[in-house]
Amino acid sequence: MTPAVHLQQVQNIKSMFTSLKTEISKVIVGQDDVIDQIVVAIMCDANALLESYPGLGKTLLVKTMAEIMDLKFARIQSTPDLMPSDITGTYILEEKRGGEKEFRFQQGPLFANIVLADEINRATPKTQSALLEAMQEKQVTVGNSTFKLDPPFFVLATQNPIDQEGTYPLPEAQTDRFLLKIKVDYPPEKDELEIIDRYTSEIKASGVRKFMAKDSLLNLQKYCRQVPISDDLKKKVVTLVNKTRTNKDLIEYGASPRASLGLVLAAKAYALINGRTYVSMDDLKKMAYPILRHRIILSFKAEREGKTPDDVITQLLEKL
Repeated sequence: MTPAVHLQQVQNIKSMFTSLKTEISKVIVGQDDVIDQIVVAIMCDANALLESYPGLGKTLLVKTMAEIMDLKFARIQSTPDLMPSDITGTYILEEKRGGEKEFRFQQGPLFANIVLADEINRATPKTQSALLEAMQEKQVTVGNSTFKLDPPFFVLATQNPIDQEGTYPLPEAQTDRFLLKIKVDYPPEKDELEIIDRYTSEIKASGVRKFMAKDSLLNLQKYCRQVPISDDLKKKVVTLVNKTRTNKDLIEYGASPRASLGLVLAAKAYALINGRTYVSMDDLKKMAYPILRHRIILSFKAEREGKTPDDVITQLLEKL
């Protein structure tokens, strides 16, 4: 039987994530939905794919969150000549004091807690597959040796939706490994004016406060799974995901059961960080978009009509 979720503890968790947003706002202006969705991915011990145009502060946001949560941060700039050993690490020949030589494993940037893989679709499929093992198995294999990655471990990858020249689009099997696909939009005029005021005036050394330890985060991940969800809502999740497979008029290929699992877990995390002791229909609707948008392939008819994956998800939700 699932342990009870206590209101006071949920309120404390909500207060913690409100403080997290306050600290982030010292560096990042706006982007509340993006922050919520990244936090959901972290709470679910999962990976996220961020899609946006250059210059919207993705790297700064992820780095700031890692600093606040006291997590080791690493950034990988994906390029076509990036080799798997550049990210996993490699054996180097080291000379000891007595003159003896031995091979020592030198860890790559994957040995961190939060790894930002910038422009992941610029890396070759071979390098992408090395990332895939780390994302799915939480381990790295080099030669005949396998190294476990220290928890918590997340890959937050970015890709540019317009610049497709010289890229290697992620195959469906790999995009499915990302729990969420997060869209980072341009800021509204009010936020952009604040960005200008903040970063073109006198330089201020304003650091963020660390207030969350790794152990606390690991405990929160376990607690997240205890948030109750009614059988009725579980059925709605299964119905929604099943509609992506049967609605051939709009969708050529639908989502796998991994989408059902992800939607329930993400809804639990979203409910928790918003101070609710149970999952509501609003939580499911809110998380349906980042969970499903990268797991469905639209039909030719839907694309011809100018529909986006989000438009189709809206139609499916209206029929629930």
